[in-house]
Parts: sequence; structure tokens; C-alpha cells
Amino acid sequence: MSEFEHLTTDDAVNVYESAIGVFDALLHEVRELSKKKPDATLSKSKVKLINTVLNDLLKILKDEPEGKYLEALEDENLPQVSDALMMMVQFRAASVSFRSKYHKIVRNRFISGEFHWITKELLDSWQP
Repeated sequence: MSEFEHLTTDDAVNVYESAIGVFDALLHEVRELSKKKPDATLSKSKVKLINTVLNDLLKILKDEPEGKYLEALEDENLPQVSDALMMMVQFRAASVSFRSKYHKIVRNRFISGEFHWITKELLDSWQP
């Protein structure tokens, strides 16, 4: 039995770490666009780019409690900027929750007070 209540996997952490920086940059751009033209419709190419990142995040967030509220942007009926922003803010909240759930300070016989992703693989590496 582990002292940690929640475990993720190295694969999920890799997805998170590869997607979150790009996601945050896209979110910033959509926020800025929303300030200028909230009712504008996103172009198909912007929706495709955003959905590429959202679909990566969905792989790891869909099974989290917040995952039931997440979905990629509609690419047939292109969304308005304000609608895209609403969905992306939900992804941001879910990604913050993911990080706070699985990225913890670890103190044990192997590590002294460092942040680590709590993964099955990490715990397996501590087994004798």
C-alpha cells in the first residue's frame, strides 16, 4: 500500500508536460482575442490547432473528475472566440487540478523534500 492517495503514470506526465506550455500560450492568445473580438468566429485552422492540444490533454484528463466537462472545440460549426475561451478555461482548471493531485513534495528514505510526479513507475522504482 502506498502513502500516496493518487497515482498517475509517466506517460500521462509526459503528455501533460509536452502539452501544457503550448496550451497556456494558446489560452493567452484566445484571451487577448476575446478582449478585442469576443463574438468573432474562430477560423478552421485555429480550431484545428487548438483541438490538437485539447485532444492531447483529453487523453489524461478525461478520467479525472473534471473530465466530464471537457470536450474539444466544435470544428463543423466553428465557435465564437468567447465560447472557445470558456472551454479552454475549463481545460486550464482541470490541468491545474491534475498537477496539484499528482505533483507532490516527497519525503522518504530516497528523497528529502523535493517535488515529484507521483507515478506508478516512481513508486515501483522505490521497491527493493
